[in-house]
Amino acid sequence: QVQLVESGGGLVQPGGSLRLSCAASGTSSSIGDMGWYRQAPGKQREWVAIINSRFGTRYVDSVKGRFTISRDSTKTTVYLQMNSLKPEDTAVYYCYTDSGLIRSWGQGTQVTVSS
Repeated sequence: QVQLVESGGGLVQPGGSLRLSCAASGTSSSIGDMGWYRQAPGKQREWVAIINSRFGTRYVDSVKGRFTISRDSTKTTVYLQMNSLKPEDTAVYYCYTDSGLIRSWGQGTQVTVSS
């Protein structure tokens, strides 16, 4: 199991921006793919974005054009740049890795978009 440390959450106004980071332990092979889920109050957990060496990046429709997922050169840290934030983006955001054999999760970081 990969250990993940998330940071960058906080309180922002609608239209603002945040950049989430998630640093993973282990090698790039053990880490595999990296991405983000989120869970809003009273809602089920929702997949948001993924970055993969084969197919690149993919996003849920609701964040396309606003969010950008990326990784550093070592492929051990994933970022989620969130622009034009909306109140409906308010959620706990969870980083994850998927090696093809096991799924690992971060502890979650709170993102609140409110006036």
